[in-house]
Amino acid sequence: MAESHRISEEAHRLSSRVTLQDLRGFIARVLQAVGLPESGASQVAELMAEADARGADGHGVFRLPQYVKRIQSGGINTQPNIRVLREQAATALVDGDNAMGHLVMSRAAELAIEKARTAGVAWVGARNSNHAGPAFLYARMPLAHDMVGLYIAVGSANHLPPWGGTAMLLSTNPIAIAVPGFRKPAIVLDMATTNAAYGKVKIKAQRNEVMPEGWMMDREGNSLTDPKRASEGFLLPIGGPKGYGLALMFGILAGTLNGAAFVKDVVDFNADSSSLTNTGHLIVAVNVAAFADLQKFKETVDEIWDQMKSSPKLPGVQEIRLPGERSTGIYDDRTANGLPVSRELRASLDDLADRLKLERLPS
Repeated sequence: MAESHRISEEAHRLSSRVTLQDLRGFIARVLQAVGLPESGASQVAELMAEADARGADGHGVFRLPQYVKRIQSGGINTQPNIRVLREQAATALVDGDNAMGHLVMSRAAELAIEKARTAGVAWVGARNSNHAGPAFLYARMPLAHDMVGLYIAVGSANHLPPWGGTAMLLSTNPIAIAVPGFRKPAIVLDMATTNAAYGKVKIKAQRNEVMPEGWMMDREGNSLTDPKRASEGFLLPIGGPKGYGLALMFGILAGTLNGAAFVKDVVDFNADSSSLTNTGHLIVAVNVAAFADLQKFKETVDEIWDQMKSSPKLPGVQEIRLPGERSTGIYDDRTANGLPVSRELRASLDDLADRLKLERLPS
């Protein structure tokens, strides 16, 4: 009940809904219009629309005008040669040739899944990539193959200083882990190493809304709640120095290990539309059958789900939720009833369609 109430409140605040099919089609048409081949445009559109369908509103169609600007400025290669540079039985390094990050990470995930079938576990890194949307997209890919997925990336702009400092040398550097269940939904953790992803700050700015305290701080140590002043401060890490430590280590694994950009070499793709970002990612696929009886494992994950949901609650708490449960509820609602599009976002997409002389996103 609590989740459906939250979804209905969101639907009321947002002005209109579109079908998943219409959103995919619109994104694909736009990307083709700026030079992506039909197959690549369709693949990226599928993933961007899924991001919106699962509630990652800061990483779906919201990013389309920014992607178009980068493509038109020469910042993304629309005809890439995505290739494997290094390879062993359970590992690989993929060079994305500055392609759309969605295409690079789809290839990396496919390779990790293929290798994990025989090796049990596979780790695939990527470099020369770009922003690829929300982390869960790629952690979820091994689920269909009865595998656990783990994804880490270097964020596409630095918004976080080392703990106690003011120089923004780190990004949100997200992690996602997806574990399959049997009858229950997969348990999917997707989190930034900051209290809020920067995409949420951008959405607040677009909607002229105030940020909650705890998202950002200015360089004098004061809380920053005006998203339009975000350049005056920085994001705050989860758990204080622990979040900083995670951001640092994730960046080394997804960036430095792959020969991708990290710390001072990270290009702010919000401010620079033409420079090579050399974004780094990694994905790990774990074949459950290499460690346990598949059905028993998935049934045990279901039991863990039930134990969490039925455990005693603090006063005033209506429901205990598992990682990914909210996203599943949003996905069920949006695939059935359409995806919400705010007035501000629709205006931005209409402007984009008009500039490209394309049909607007249906109302």
